[in-house]
Amino acid sequence: MSHRSRPQARPGAFERECATEPVLGSVAGPEPDTERALSIPVPELDARATITVLSGVGAGRVMALRDHDVLLGRATDAHFRLDDMAVSRSHARITFDSGGYVLHDLGSTNGTFLHGQRVEHARLESGDRFQLGPRALLRFSIADRLERELLANLLESSTRDALTGAFNRGFFEQRLESEIAYARRHGTKVAVLLLDLDDFKSVNDTYGHAAGDAVLRAVAEQILGTLRVEDLLARYGGEEFVVLARAASHLDALRLAERVRLAVAALQVPVSEDAHASVTVSIGVASQSECGDPPTAARLVQLADERLYRAKAEGRNRTCMAG
Repeated sequence: MSHRSRPQARPGAFERECATEPVLGSVAGPEPDTERALSIPVPELDARATITVLSGVGAGRVMALRDHDVLLGRATDAHFRLDDMAVSRSHARITFDSGGYVLHDLGSTNGTFLHGQRVEHARLESGDRFQLGPRALLRFSIADRLERELLANLLESSTRDALTGAFNRGFFEQRLESEIAYARRHGTKVAVLLLDLDDFKSVNDTYGHAAGDAVLRAVAEQILGTLRVEDLLARYGGEEFVVLARAASHLDALRLAERVRLAVAALQVPVSEDAHASVTVSIGVASQSECGDPPTAARLVQLADERLYRAKAEGRNRTCMAG
């Protein structure tokens, strides 16, 4: 378990918050959120126009353009959606004609800028950087196949944990900030599940660190198979994982946590020719509605961490939440 400072638990204060029996029922979640797609389909061409986010939440996102109009902004129907309150809902549009691509401002509040100059219409050249509002910096480029593959690999390595394939902590923290802002604007819900493998040190001590790595990979894969399409799994540090559950009520989050807990407990990981390792997880659950007004990412993770500590103190292999 990661050695972060934890509050002292009050005896008897969390018995009602811990569940060791399965919670029946399935999590009611929305259909995958198509307005949050990171890209749109494009034909296979040797060279292709792309826009890349260079700053803020979503930095590193790449979208390939094809020969039709692309709307950029904060609106749910934008082809390239930017989670930035300084960006207008329908901020700018990129169009294609026989001469190439043209950037159009759509009467935005905070302006569209190319090379530092505010513009209404401007033709884009490969390598141009343009800005929507005061913070959202993007780059337009014509990339060949090798360049696109390089960009994709760089984005993958900057957002993924190399061992487990789950997202890394930095990416999770960025997405959590964005999801909380989105939930506040649209009246939706978001919850966090903080998970820690129980007595993981014994796996390394008994079977070796290579076996421990195999267990971490298997646990990540098992959790991913349990989550909904819209949820996000990240490795939080060491043997800790975290799940960002979108559009999940408090009860939805508890049910999801119990499904994860039971799935991990059923896992048997081969660590040698004649041995298998098994692990359990303790889980702390917190939802945005518990975090005051305005809710913050730090407070949400803190609540989940406190409940993870309670799950450990109460006997491990259980889920803890409030109420």
